[in-house]
Amino acid sequence: MEKLDWTQQEFEAYVLLYAAHCNFFESKEEEDYILSRVDKVTFHKIHTEVIVDSDEENLNKIQHYISENKLNQQEKENLIRDIKNVFFADGTVDAIEKKVFNILRKIID
Repeated sequence: MEKLDWTQQEFEAYVLLYAAHCNFFESKEEEDYILSRVDKVTFHKIHTEVIVDSDEENLNKIQHYISENKLNQQEKENLIRDIKNVFFADGTVDAIEKKVFNILRKIID
């Protein structure tokens, strides 16, 4: 995979949008939370990429970015916290979201 030319905010948007979209439904609350973390331009730019990419591509890009950019422990913890906040934004966490959270946590840690 070639180098991903993302800013830190674009990466965060990609991960959070992937988390929100993993069950093929993004609630208004999930979208609002993500927009509290990233600007609208970044949100819309990255949203299309997340939707177009397959699940495998999504996870490969996230893993690739992390391995190239050497996130520190605090950045990893913040990202995991933000992913949890996306999943809990609408008040429910379904089985798919739980599975994706465990996968993302393993990739990030």
